[in-house]
Amino acid sequence: MASENVLKENLHESASRLHALLAGRQPEVGIILGSGLGPLAERVEDAVVVPFASIPHMKRSTATSHKGQFVCGMLAGKCVLVMQGRLHGYEGYTPQEVAFPVWIMHELGVGTLITTNAAGAINESYSVGDFCIMSDHINFTGRNPVEGQDPDGIAFRFFSMKDAYDPALRALAHRVADENGISVQEGVYLGLLGPSFETPAEIRMFGAWGADTVAMSVVEEVIAARHVGMRVLGISLCSNMACGVKGASPSDEEVFEVAKRREPDFYRLVTEIVRGM
Repeated sequence: MASENVLKENLHESASRLHALLAGRQPEVGIILGSGLGPLAERVEDAVVVPFASIPHMKRSTATSHKGQFVCGMLAGKCVLVMQGRLHGYEGYTPQEVAFPVWIMHELGVGTLITTNAAGAINESYSVGDFCIMSDHINFTGRNPVEGQDPDGIAFRFFSMKDAYDPALRALAHRVADENGISVQEGVYLGLLGPSFETPAEIRMFGAWGADTVAMSVVEEVIAARHVGMRVLGISLCSNMACGVKGASPSDEEVFEVAKRREPDFYRLVTEIVRGM
């Protein structure tokens, strides 16, 4: 007889497999590392590494620098489950496939998600190398991971996205940044499908809508996290000015160069946020 909810059954099977491979670890904080930000996972202590390919129904990451593995261990005194690399719609994956690892985290008991990425700065008051705490987002992917009938079997499909980025976690991030002498911005993030960078005309439009940063990830993960009641903190590294802003023409190489330069501050920022939770 055909399953009534394939997504729910697949999620249970995947979470059970990952739980077994984590050998008793009980993560409480999930962290998703974006382009160029993967080295933070190497700072996790007493780590267990599980490739995405080891988990049934999980897709593999094909994006540059995304190793495509879970890293579980201790960071700042807490057990964390880190995605060293993420899944993107532009890799050909459906919204639910992109969201699937977030739902796995929730199934394992993770209540708080920190999602990070490299983004283009639309706001001309920002500079390359700035960190930006996400206050809200605009989903311009044209997709939603909770569409269809199966997600309703995980949690009720109609839910509020007010304060999708938890105000208390944002305040904590600002406090940590101040205490560590790390300059941060706060603004609205716009996510779109990619993989091509945006045109100058699109950037002008996004800015008129109120977007401060732009990239090709995060929004579907956050929708999935809020769907199941997880608290969310979003942090972007402004790795470039968005196309046309101050004459910018983004490149993949620029993203990784800036991420490498800001790696020490990124590690300190995320680690101390986790410590303060």
